[in-house]
Amino acid sequence: EIVDRDFLEEPGLNRTIMGDGIATFVSAAIGGPANTTYGENTGVVAMTKVASVYVIGVAAILAIGLGFLGWVQAFISSIPWAVIGGMTIILYGLIASNGVKVLIQDQTDLGDMKNLVIVATMLVIGLGGASIQITSEVALSGMSLAAVFGIVLNQILNFIEKL
Repeated sequence: EIVDRDFLEEPGLNRTIMGDGIATFVSAAIGGPANTTYGENTGVVAMTKVASVYVIGVAAILAIGLGFLGWVQAFISSIPWAVIGGMTIILYGLIASNGVKVLIQDQTDLGDMKNLVIVATMLVIGLGGASIQITSEVALSGMSLAAVFGIVLNQILNFIEKL
Protein backbone atom coordinates (compact mmCIF):
# COMPACT_ATOMS: atom_id res chain seq x y z
CA GLU A 1 0.00 0.00 0.00
CA ILE A 2 2.82 2.41 0.81
CA VAL A 3 4.74 1.93 -2.44
CA ASP A 4 1.74 1.16 -4.66
CA ARG A 5 3.03 -2.33 -5.54
CA ASP A 6 1.71 -5.75 -4.60
CA PHE A 7 4.68 -7.63 -3.14
CA LEU A 8 2.51 -10.72 -2.65
CA GLU A 9 2.45 -11.00 -6.44
CA GLU A 10 6.00 -9.92 -7.32
CA PRO A 11 8.41 -11.09 -5.89
CA GLY A 12 5.89 -13.12 -3.89
CA LEU A 13 5.55 -13.81 -0.19
CA ASN A 14 7.42 -17.11 -0.54
CA ARG A 15 10.47 -15.39 -2.04
CA THR A 16 10.38 -12.62 0.54
CA ILE A 17 10.32 -15.12 3.41
CA MET A 18 13.02 -17.21 1.72
CA GLY A 19 15.19 -14.09 1.34
CA ASP A 20 14.75 -13.29 5.04
CA GLY A 21 15.65 -16.89 5.90
CA ILE A 22 18.79 -16.88 3.75
CA ALA A 23 19.88 -13.52 5.19
CA THR A 24 19.37 -14.82 8.74
CA PHE A 25 21.29 -18.02 7.92
CA VAL A 26 24.25 -16.09 6.50
CA SER A 27 24.21 -13.71 9.45
CA ALA A 28 24.19 -16.60 11.93
CA ALA A 29 26.97 -18.37 10.00
CA ILE A 30 29.27 -15.39 10.57
CA GLY A 31 28.19 -14.84 14.18
CA GLY A 32 25.71 -12.02 13.60
CA PRO A 33 22.19 -11.49 14.92
CA ALA A 34 19.02 -12.60 13.18
CA ASN A 35 17.69 -10.32 10.47
CA THR A 36 14.12 -9.17 10.30
CA THR A 37 11.93 -6.83 8.32
CA TYR A 38 11.21 -3.80 10.46
CA GLY A 39 8.06 -1.71 10.43
CA GLU A 40 10.27 1.36 10.81
CA ASN A 41 11.26 0.92 7.17
CA THR A 42 7.62 1.33 6.20
CA GLY A 43 7.45 4.53 8.21
CA VAL A 44 10.58 5.92 6.57
CA VAL A 45 9.29 5.06 3.08
CA ALA A 46 5.92 6.67 3.90
CA MET A 47 7.65 9.80 5.20
CA THR A 48 10.21 10.23 2.41
CA LYS A 49 8.17 8.73 -0.46
CA VAL A 50 11.42 7.07 -1.65
CA ALA A 51 10.98 3.32 -2.19
CA SER A 52 13.83 2.63 -4.62
CA VAL A 53 15.88 -0.43 -3.71
CA TYR A 54 18.94 1.30 -5.15
CA VAL A 55 18.51 4.43 -3.03
CA ILE A 56 18.01 2.32 0.09
CA GLY A 57 21.08 0.21 -0.81
CA VAL A 58 23.26 3.30 -1.30
CA ALA A 59 21.95 4.73 1.99
CA ALA A 60 22.80 1.46 3.76
CA ILE A 61 26.35 1.40 2.35
CA LEU A 62 26.77 5.07 3.26
CA ALA A 63 25.52 4.45 6.81
CA ILE A 64 27.89 1.49 7.25
CA GLY A 65 30.81 3.54 5.95
CA LEU A 66 30.00 6.53 8.15
CA GLY A 67 29.74 4.20 11.14
CA PHE A 68 33.51 3.68 10.98
CA LEU A 69 34.23 7.40 11.36
CA GLY A 70 34.74 8.48 14.96
CA TRP A 71 33.52 12.04 14.48
CA VAL A 72 30.24 10.77 12.99
CA GLN A 73 29.79 8.42 15.96
CA ALA A 74 30.47 11.32 18.33
CA PHE A 75 27.98 13.56 16.52
CA ILE A 76 25.21 10.94 16.62
CA SER A 77 25.95 10.23 20.29
CA SER A 78 25.59 13.95 21.03
CA ILE A 79 21.98 14.09 19.80
CA PRO A 80 19.78 14.59 22.88
CA TRP A 81 17.51 11.70 23.87
CA ALA A 82 14.50 14.04 23.63
CA VAL A 83 15.22 14.57 19.91
CA ILE A 84 15.59 10.82 19.34
CA GLY A 85 12.33 10.31 21.25
CA GLY A 86 10.56 12.89 19.10
CA MET A 87 11.75 11.21 15.90
CA THR A 88 10.63 7.85 17.28
CA ILE A 89 7.15 9.19 18.09
CA ILE A 90 6.75 10.43 14.52
CA LEU A 91 8.09 7.18 13.06
CA TYR A 92 5.85 4.91 15.13
CA GLY A 93 2.91 7.23 14.51
CA LEU A 94 3.47 6.79 10.77
CA ILE A 95 3.55 3.01 11.17
CA ALA A 96 0.26 3.06 13.11
CA SER A 97 -1.30 5.45 10.58
CA ASN A 98 -0.31 3.13 7.74
CA GLY A 99 -2.02 0.27 9.56
CA VAL A 100 -5.23 2.30 9.86
CA LYS A 101 -4.89 3.29 6.18
CA VAL A 102 -4.74 -0.40 5.19
CA LEU A 103 -7.85 -1.16 7.28
CA ILE A 104 -9.69 1.68 5.52
CA GLN A 105 -8.49 0.81 2.00
CA ASP A 106 -9.39 -2.86 2.46
CA GLN A 107 -12.78 -1.70 3.74
CA THR A 108 -12.50 -3.73 6.93
CA ASP A 109 -15.96 -3.77 8.49
CA LEU A 110 -15.44 -2.60 12.05
CA GLY A 111 -19.21 -2.79 12.49
CA ASP A 112 -18.71 -6.57 12.48
CA MET A 113 -18.15 -7.48 16.13
CA LYS A 114 -15.55 -10.15 15.24
CA ASN A 115 -13.35 -7.64 13.39
CA LEU A 116 -13.82 -5.03 16.10
CA VAL A 117 -12.85 -7.47 18.87
CA ILE A 118 -9.70 -8.53 16.98
CA VAL A 119 -8.57 -4.96 16.22
CA ALA A 120 -9.38 -3.71 19.73
CA THR A 121 -7.59 -6.63 21.39
CA MET A 122 -4.50 -6.16 19.24
CA LEU A 123 -4.40 -2.42 19.96
CA VAL A 124 -4.71 -2.85 23.72
CA ILE A 125 -2.12 -5.63 23.87
CA GLY A 126 0.28 -3.86 21.50
CA LEU A 127 0.07 -0.46 23.14
CA GLY A 128 -0.63 -1.57 26.69
CA GLY A 129 2.73 -3.11 27.47
CA ALA A 130 1.44 -6.66 27.90
CA SER A 131 4.08 -9.37 28.11
CA ILE A 132 4.10 -13.17 28.34
CA GLN A 133 7.17 -15.00 29.62
CA ILE A 134 7.37 -18.25 27.62
CA THR A 135 10.65 -19.58 29.03
CA SER A 136 13.32 -18.02 31.21
CA GLU A 137 14.95 -16.60 28.08
CA VAL A 138 12.00 -16.09 25.72
CA ALA A 139 9.21 -13.56 26.13
CA LEU A 140 6.63 -12.04 23.82
CA SER A 141 5.61 -8.44 24.28
CA GLY A 142 4.34 -5.41 22.42
CA MET A 143 3.62 -5.78 18.73
CA SER A 144 4.83 -9.39 18.50
CA LEU A 145 2.44 -10.47 21.26
CA ALA A 146 -0.37 -8.43 19.68
CA ALA A 147 0.23 -10.09 16.29
CA VAL A 148 0.16 -13.59 17.83
CA PHE A 149 -3.01 -12.76 19.77
CA GLY A 150 -4.65 -11.33 16.64
CA ILE A 151 -3.86 -14.41 14.57
CA VAL A 152 -5.01 -16.86 17.25
CA LEU A 153 -8.12 -14.83 18.07
CA ASN A 154 -9.03 -14.62 14.37
CA GLN A 155 -8.72 -18.41 14.02
CA ILE A 156 -10.80 -19.05 17.15
CA LEU A 157 -13.54 -16.58 16.17
CA ASN A 158 -13.68 -17.95 12.60
CA PHE A 159 -14.03 -21.48 14.02
CA ILE A 160 -16.83 -20.39 16.38
CA GLU A 161 -18.56 -18.51 13.56
CA LYS A 162 -18.69 -21.70 11.44
CA LEU A 163 -20.37 -23.72 14.22
